[in-house]
Amino acid sequence: MATQKTNAEPRPDLRISLSSVPTTMRAVVYHGINDLRLETVPVPVIGPGELLVKIATCGVCGTDLKKIHLGSHSAPRIFGHEMAGTIVRAGEGVNKFAVGERVMVYHHIPCGQCYYCRKQTFAQCSTYKKVGATAGFEPSGGGFSEYIRVMDWIVRMGGVVRIPDGVPFEQAAFMEPVNTVLKGVKLLHLAADETVLVIGQGPIGILLAALSRRTGARVLTSDLYPERQAIAAKFGLHEPIQAGNENVVERAMAATEGRGADAVILAVGGSALIPAAMAAVRPGGKVMLFAQTQHETASFDPGAVCMDEKTLLGSYSASTAIQPEVEELVLGGYRDGFDLTQLISHRFPLEEAVQAIEIASNPKADSMKIMIESAPGAGAEWGG
Repeated sequence: MATQKTNAEPRPDLRISLSSVPTTMRAVVYHGINDLRLETVPVPVIGPGELLVKIATCGVCGTDLKKIHLGSHSAPRIFGHEMAGTIVRAGEGVNKFAVGERVMVYHHIPCGQCYYCRKQTFAQCSTYKKVGATAGFEPSGGGFSEYIRVMDWIVRMGGVVRIPDGVPFEQAAFMEPVNTVLKGVKLLHLAADETVLVIGQGPIGILLAALSRRTGARVLTSDLYPERQAIAAKFGLHEPIQAGNENVVERAMAATEGRGADAVILAVGGSALIPAAMAAVRPGGKVMLFAQTQHETASFDPGAVCMDEKTLLGSYSASTAIQPEVEELVLGGYRDGFDLTQLISHRFPLEEAVQAIEIASNPKADSMKIMIESAPGAGAEWGG
């Protein structure tokens, strides 16, 4: 199949021979609760309007882990969605992209026309709920593999983003999680005279705190591990609360003349910390649930919502409305010092992906973002 022309011709040294694409590949296949196996599977076959992308790197996301451990999805599947790589095949009718171009891929893109899209509640769109990237089996992202098939509506509707020269694959792979974070921060409508408390300083918690700080708001960060607070400091976050030996609510009150934080973001899963978050926010303030992605019953004081006028809200997944801003923040920001690769603590080759997921599933003080790298040198400027 002939390579499609684009306005920006890819670098000659990045061109990939179609004959170099194998018929089989290695992938981490989910077979049931906590059952992951490194297997040889067929390389996906693409159709008109689709792309085949050779994965360079893929981050391990908390939502992947929940699916693996809770058995919420049928098997077999190949998970992974924080991914970046190189186009190796382009289907008939693709004229925006060419073989050899480096790209990141969103696995969800909304229809743009339904009621939910008109209300910019994109994650509730029925098209958005479909997964448009796969390495085989039921579409589930597919980034824990060597190649993915990117379906036509993802290609057509902006779900494939070119990576500029000088920006490593690893940085670009953060685009999807940064989109989800920026969406949440924007929902809070923070002002420069406000104080935000972010509970949890894993990679997502640090991103939430860092982007909250960019609004001009004061940001307090809470975590059990001083090692994570040290990483947060690299992003300008210098008001840590050591949750293991300090009272988080009391610290939030002391920092705000006894009012409480204007906003509290809960970046830790489960419902156990919701009461503490509600106690730490001021009357009229907002508590955002960002990591509560499982349906369960939670306890909170309804009087705090009604009489104290505290707002409890959530934010889930990404927004296409802010995608250009995210691209500038992640891709343009890399040159300006917004280096998200500082959040990476472990890098594993695909052959050791099961071990990588095990480490991600049991976080410790020294574990942050775990990357599975299908191509050598994914953190380098050009990758493989």
